[in-house]
Amino acid sequence: MKLDEIRDNVGARKKRMRVGRGIGSGKGKTAGRGVKGQKARTGVAVKGFEGGQMPLHRRLPKRGFHNIFRRDFNEVTLGRIETAIQAGKLDAGAPVTEAALVAAGVLRRAKDGVRVLGSGELTSKVTLEVTYATKSAVAAVEQAGGSVTMLAPVAEEAAAQ
Repeated sequence: MKLDEIRDNVGARKKRMRVGRGIGSGKGKTAGRGVKGQKARTGVAVKGFEGGQMPLHRRLPKRGFHNIFRRDFNEVTLGRIETAIQAGKLDAGAPVTEAALVAAGVLRRAKDGVRVLGSGELTSKVTLEVTYATKSAVAAVEQAGGSVTMLAPVAEEAAAQ
């Protein structure tokens, strides 16, 4: 097979119907728009209009809200960190920070912080400096001989003060 012999399968590309081009085409005269009326004209956009009846999007109640102060965290599992250490992308001796994870390619970009989740196996002794870590993640890191430093205040401490 040569490059100039490559073709689409038969019927893969269908030509668009040219409407309003004479009665012989089968789509002449009204061009599939029916007869007269508002929708037969150009420039009509009546999405959501129900003939004067209260439209569905106004009949239904509003629910919830969008919190503009919500912080968006990167979530990383311990298994993902271990894979990066085994591949030599992360240095187990140096502290694992958000910047180190981005540089290693574990995270694409820095968001509002890093949340470490406890799923996956961790065998390396690592020092994590992250925004949050789950209880299971902290337990797994400490069991492997490492330590976790959380940069964000814990909710219980903030409530006690």
